[in-house]
This record gives sequence, C-alpha cells and structure tokens, in this order.
Amino acid sequence: MCCKPVCCGWFYFEKLFRVVCRAQLSLDTGELVSDLGSFRLHTPVDPPRTQWLFFLQCGAAVSMIPVGEFRNLGTEQNSKFRVLKPWWDVFSEYLCVAMLMLGVFGCTLQLTQDKIACLPSHFTSPTPEAIDCSHIRNYAENETWERTLVKPVNPVIREVFGRKNNLDIHQYVFVNHYCYERFVHWYAKYFPYLVVIHTMIFMVASSFWFKFPGTSSKIDLFVTILGKCFDSPWTTRALSEVSEERGEEKLVSLRRNTMSKDPTARADEEETVGLLRSSSVKSNTEKKTQEPQSTPSLLDKKEGEQAKALFEKVKKFRTHVEEADILNVMYVLQTSLKVLKFLLIIIYTAVLAPNIEIVVRCLVPPELTGFDIYCCNHNKAHLFSKLAYCYISFVGVYGLLCIYTLYWLFHRPLKEYSFEQVRLETGINDIPDVKNDFAFLLHLVDQYDPLYSKRFAVFLSEVSESRLHQLNLNHEWTAKKLRSRLSRNPSNRLELHLLMLPGLPDTVFDVTEVESLKLEQVNNVTIPPSVAKLESLQELSLIYCPAKLQVAALSHLKEHLKVLRLAFESLEEVPLWMYSLHGLEELHLNGPLTNEVSRSTSLESLRELKALRVLTLRSNLSKIPTSVGDVALQLHRLCIYNEGGKLQAFSSLKKLTSLVSLELVGCELERIPSAIFSLNNLLELDLRENKLTTVEEILSLQHCQRLATLRLWHNKITYIPDHISKLHSLETLDLSWNKLRKLPSRLFYCTKLRHLDVSHNQLTSLPPEVGILQGLQVFSAAFNSLESLPEELFSCKRLKTLAVGNNCLSFLSPRVANLAQLVRLEIKGNRFESLPVEIGDCPLLTLSGIIAEDNLLDQLSSDVRNRLNDS
Repeated sequence: MCCKPVCCGWFYFEKLFRVVCRAQLSLDTGELVSDLGSFRLHTPVDPPRTQWLFFLQCGAAVSMIPVGEFRNLGTEQNSKFRVLKPWWDVFSEYLCVAMLMLGVFGCTLQLTQDKIACLPSHFTSPTPEAIDCSHIRNYAENETWERTLVKPVNPVIREVFGRKNNLDIHQYVFVNHYCYERFVHWYAKYFPYLVVIHTMIFMVASSFWFKFPGTSSKIDLFVTILGKCFDSPWTTRALSEVSEERGEEKLVSLRRNTMSKDPTARADEEETVGLLRSSSVKSNTEKKTQEPQSTPSLLDKKEGEQAKALFEKVKKFRTHVEEADILNVMYVLQTSLKVLKFLLIIIYTAVLAPNIEIVVRCLVPPELTGFDIYCCNHNKAHLFSKLAYCYISFVGVYGLLCIYTLYWLFHRPLKEYSFEQVRLETGINDIPDVKNDFAFLLHLVDQYDPLYSKRFAVFLSEVSESRLHQLNLNHEWTAKKLRSRLSRNPSNRLELHLLMLPGLPDTVFDVTEVESLKLEQVNNVTIPPSVAKLESLQELSLIYCPAKLQVAALSHLKEHLKVLRLAFESLEEVPLWMYSLHGLEELHLNGPLTNEVSRSTSLESLRELKALRVLTLRSNLSKIPTSVGDVALQLHRLCIYNEGGKLQAFSSLKKLTSLVSLELVGCELERIPSAIFSLNNLLELDLRENKLTTVEEILSLQHCQRLATLRLWHNKITYIPDHISKLHSLETLDLSWNKLRKLPSRLFYCTKLRHLDVSHNQLTSLPPEVGILQGLQVFSAAFNSLESLPEELFSCKRLKTLAVGNNCLSFLSPRVANLAQLVRLEIKGNRFESLPVEIGDCPLLTLSGIIAEDNLLDQLSSDVRNRLNDS
C-alpha cells in the first residue's frame, strides 16, 4: 500500500482518467488495453480484478462528461446574467465551487482507495464491550510531528516476529466490507456525498429564479434590453448632448456673475469665458465649420431605428413588469431556503462530525473466521474529519452571506426605485420612478454597476424619445424629398402638406420657398426658432395637430403669418399663441368652440388680431361668439358652418358694420335673421343648407344697398315674393336646390342680374320677362320640368352659359343664333330629336362647348360641324 493514502488515491485516479480520455479521443481499443497494462505495471499494488473493472467504469463515466459541463455546475451558464448578481451572490458562487471541489475530492477518495482495514483480536469475552480497541488509538503518538524525537543513550534492540492469524485474503476482504457496512457510522461513510448534494442544492437555489418559467422570461428580456440600452449609440449621444447643454448653462451663469464685478475683473473673466466658449462645439460657430462632429454624436438611420425599437420594448416591458412583484418574492424565497438549509447543515454536521472515528470495533460471527472481535482502521477518517470542519467553515460563511442578503431585502425599500440622482446628474428631468419588479431589478443592477441604470434611464425619458424621433424624421424626410411634395393650393400658394407623421422634421425649415405649410395629424409638433428661415411663409394649417411654439418662433410668425387654419377636437387644443398674431389676416377654426362643462361658447378675446379680415367658424354653435365683436371694426368676411346645431342669437352681427361677406351655412334657419338687415356694407350673403321655406322678409334686404350676391340654395323655399325686385343692386342670385314651381315675373326686374341659377327645382315654365335681363351672362335651369323655353330668353345677347339639361324640352329655337357670346350650351337629358342648323351661327360656341347626346351631335351636318370647329 502507498504510504500516503491521499497521494496514492490521486495517483490512481489521475492516471486512469488520462488513459480513458486518450482512448476516448483515439477510439483505439488496443491502445486502451496497452495503456491499462502499463498503468497496472506502474501501480505499487496489484488491485483485484473487480477494482480494475470499477476503475474503468468510473473513468469511462467521467470521460463522457465534458469538462465544460462540469464547470457549469459552479457558474451560471449564461454570463449575461452577471448584471443581476450582487457581490454576495458572486462570493456565494465561489464558496459553492470550493465546497463542490471538497465534496468531489472526498468522493474520489471513496472510489479509489480502500475504505477500511480490519485485524482480528486474539482476545474474546462474553461481554464484547470490554474489548474496545482503544489501545490501538492511544498507542505511541507520532512524536516527529512535535519535533521531540530524542535518540536514547543505551538503546535496547531485539528481534520480534509477526503474529499469524491463519486467515486468507477472501476472509479479510469479507471482513473489511462487512465491518465497513455494519459498524462504520453512516455520516463517516456518506460525508463527501452529502457535501456534493448540499452544494448542488445551494447552487440550484441560487439560480432557481433564472430557470423558473414565471421569472426567467422577465429576467432574460430585462437583461437583453439592458445590454442593448447600455451599448446603444443613442444613449451616448443623448448623455453627451445633455452634458453639453448643462455646460452651456454653467457658462451663461458664469457670464452673468461677471456682470456684477468691477470692470477690471470682468475683463479677465470675459477672457476666461471666451476661452471656455471656444472649446465648446455648440457655442463656437467657427469651430463647427472647421472640425467635424465626433463619432459618438453621429447616428445613422439604422441605429436610429434600433433605438426607436428599444424605446417601444422598454415601454412594453415596464408595463408588463411593474404590474407584479414575483421576482422579488422568488428571490426572497430562494434566499430563505438557503438560510434554512444552512442552519440544518450547521446543526447536524456539528453533532455528527465527532462520529468520524479512525479506529472502529467490529463484531463478526465467529463461525465465519474463528474470531468474533476485529479492530478496524478507517483509512480516511482523519482526512474526512478535517474536511468536515473545513466544510462547516465554508457553510458558515455562506450562511452569513444569506442572512445579510435577507437583511438587505427587508431593510431597503426595493419595491420603489427613484431616478432622482440620475435626473440631477444628467439634467433629464422627465425620467419617471419605477416600482415592483422593475424597481427590484434596477436595485440589483446598481449593486453590479450604477452606470447601467443611468444609461438605461435614457430610454425611460419621453424627452429623449422625442429627440430620437426627431433625428429619425430628419433622416427619413430630407429637404430633397420634401421639395418633391410641394404643390399649389387653392390660394395659389406653394404648399407643403405633411400627413400623419410622428413629428415635424427639422428639414422642413430648409425648404425656404414654402409659402404654405399644412400639418395634418402630425404628433408632438413644436415650431422652433428656425421657422424664421421660411421667409416666404404666409399660411399655416394645423389639422388635428396641436402645436407648441417657442418664443423666438412666435416673434417671426407675428410679422409674417397671414393665414391660420386650425382643426381640433376640443377647445383646449386651441393654442394660446394664436391670440397674439397681430399680423394675421385670415383665421379659420374647425372644431368645438363650446366648453364641455358650462356648455357655453368660450372663445377667448380676439382683440389683439388687429389685422384680421376673414373669420371662419366651423362648429356647433347656439349663438355667435361674443369675441367676434372684438374684431367688428376690421372684419370683412364672416363664415359660420354650423354642423347640426340651430343658431339662435344674432345680436353680435349688428356690431359687424364693416362686414362685406356673410355665410350662415347649416344653421337651421327658418327665416332670414333681422340682424342682417343692418349690415349696410354687405355685398354677399350666403344662407345655404338651412330650413328656409319662405323669404317674405327679403324686402328688408333693400337696406343692404350694396348687396350684389344672394345665395339661398339648398333650402326648402316654395315661392319667391314679388318684392324681390326691390333689390336693385343684385347681380348674382342662386335659388337652386329648392322647391320652386314657378318664378315671379317681378324677379326679372332686377336688371343688374348677371348670374341666375334656378336649377334643381320643380319649374314647368319660365316667364317671358326673362328677356328683360339684358346683362345676364349665366343662366341655369337644369333639372326641372321645363317643356319649352321662351323666345325672349334668346334676346339676352350677353349670355355666355345656358344650362337647361335634364328637362322635358323637345325643341330648341333657331333664335339660339342670336346668342353671339354663348360659349357653353348644356341640353343633355331632354327629348330633342335634332338640333337646329342655326346653332352653327353662334360665333363663340364650339363643338366641345355643347353638352348633348352623341347622336344629336352626329346628326349635325358637316358644314355645321365645321363651323363649330372653326369657332
């Protein structure tokens, strides 16, 4: 046997392990047999064949387990979870690795060395307790350990002879196994296995929340997002921009402080400030042009899209994780389990460790060997005893760490996490505090490195997100792309229309030729001072697009903006800066102008809009807003489109003495409001889409001596009174889309009429007095039931457009040739069988100006067609 059991055991195991590993790599059976032979020759003792087979099986089993897999027992398989491991968890892992190595070392000794060696006692007794083998344990202590070995002066040396026991090897093997199984304490036999099992339980308990389905998905997602946020170029850019801004603020405050000092000191300070400013890229324009931006500040389109996706992931993750605290509970439970396990191990190990005895008395039936009492030596008892106390020390330290963890868990408010310090350091003031599992994870990350939370906080800020969106917008909407979308609007202005964008690109202000900017359903709009670049901008349309305005931008718009169009869903969305645009000439409002609480119209004062000439209100009003009276002296045009509501109070109209054009559309009017009659300067009145059935009060319109246009279309008027002839200044009259059955002859005594529209009624005839209108240029009587046209109609020689389609006409008078200025003739939808040849004598009428059935045009002679083509 080897003089040192431990070294001998390691020699066996290491040699055998190398042999089996080489054989596994080479897959050569002959080499395996050869190596095993050499291994056997080099061993000091020739073990039995059963031990050889056992060694071989153990070696093969160990060789089948890769070293990497064995290593994973002590460390977490995925190293990315390290950010969630505070220092005590890392220390605990190393302790687990040490305890696991201790247990594996003990198991190796158990498998590779003889466990016990027994010798019979030549004495027996009816009371076996009298023979306890204690004399072997206490016989001749090893004095060399104490360095007290002294050579005697007169030594006595004599020869001794060994005692024969008359037992063969099989009896010794049997007794050794029998005594080991029956009389060695179970703790002494299974101590190394218990160490391995307990250590594995510790390791499983430490990483259980990384594997449990309810927590692993959240942890994995959090660690993934955290890593991407930490490495994102946007994080670096956002923090650097904030750092520059705070540096500029310090420079400004330093500049202000110098203003209160004496002139000499101020001059020195100004030199210092100048030097500081020259080092700032943001403050020094020359340096901007000379030196390109540093690489961290650049962000390409792909990186911008990735950062945008990260913002969305962080929002969804926060919503998902803040709802519960399962991560906190799981971590507390697994830590509590480790504490209980620690207490259990300490108690039973301290109690059972003394049972690891070197000398063991064994009682064997005498009929088997002739001896009934054996004194056995437990070969590894001394080493196991030392390992047991070492193990207790490791477990003790491990338990103290677990107790400290519980103290940390219950002593600190881990369900809330404040970014107050981050807000102070970065200057990003809108970073929200978090709670529950989200807060717990961030507390753990802080134990690893607080920089992670600081960089992660950037993706919780809405300001940071808006800046990123702005950057992505600038990448997507270049000035070249915006110029390709320019077009002329109905006001003949060069308009840029942007629809449903997440924000307003800064590149818009590089398209300096824009005259009209229309933003429809664009989110998070803030008009910056760079709007001053748009020197040609005169019209701004914000369609369901609440917009903020910076002070410098407001100064520019006050001077240049002429037309403002706003569409909104609530009165609160109307921007307050609108009321200070003193250069505004046209204001168009589309949305509810009624307060949701008081149900009253609450449009603020328009007194500051001193240049306002046109006001359009598209809403659901019960009365005209009183604020309209603030612009009574300069307002020329008022348009009210009432969507479904009945307009009842018109007293404010009397103040609008300068009003030239008035439109009251969809106001459910049953009569013409009397307040209109006092508008002496009124030129145009439009009352379409109301409920007018009679216009008896039309006589009072003669007070509007300048009234030239009257539109009463889309009503339910059944007749027109004769005194309409009193409106001598009337030039345009629209009575279409009513229920008129006849026209009064007195109507045609409005001799200044140039445009008369009576289409979409129920007329069966026209009075011959129509010929009185010698100035008539446009006449429409389409979609009626006319069976004939009066000959007097063709004496209106200034007629340019004649529309009589969709009637019951069967004959067109040859006198149509008298209409020398006719350019458009609509006769489609009648009962004509042919057209008069005299139609070709109209000098300005062309074939394309005749709206008729194709067969009628085909019947025209070639001569007529040629004359029409020549025209």
